[in-house]
Amino acid sequence: MKKFMFIGAMLISGIISAQNIQPKLEAYGTMVKATYYYENGQIQQDGYFKEGKLDGQWVSYDEKGNKKAIAEYSNGVKTGKWIFLGDKMLSEVNYEKGNIADVKNWKQEAIAKN
Repeated sequence: MKKFMFIGAMLISGIISAQNIQPKLEAYGTMVKATYYYENGQIQQDGYFKEGKLDGQWVSYDEKGNKKAIAEYSNGVKTGKWIFLGDKMLSEVNYEKGNIADVKNWKQEAIAKN
C-alpha cells in the first residue's frame, strides 16, 4: 500500500515540480482549471483549484499521454475514489476525510476475465 501512496504522491507532485513548459490556467466561474505539461508537450496532469486549493477531479498522464491516475479533492483534502492505472494492476484507494479508508487491487488477468 505504501508503494501506491508513493506513486500517487509522485503523480500529484508534478504540480510543485519545476517545468520548462508553463501551465495553462483557465477561469471557470469560481474555479481555475490548471493543465501541466511534460517537456515533450504531452499533458502531465490537469484539474481544478478553488480558492487556491485543489478541488474536484485531477487526472495524471504518463509522457505518452496514457492515463495513469484519477484523483478527487474537496477543498484541498483527498476524498472519494482514487484510481491508479498500472501496466499490470488497477488500484482503487478510497479516502474519507483525507485518510485512507479502503484499498482494492486488481491484476490485469482478473480485469480481462470480467
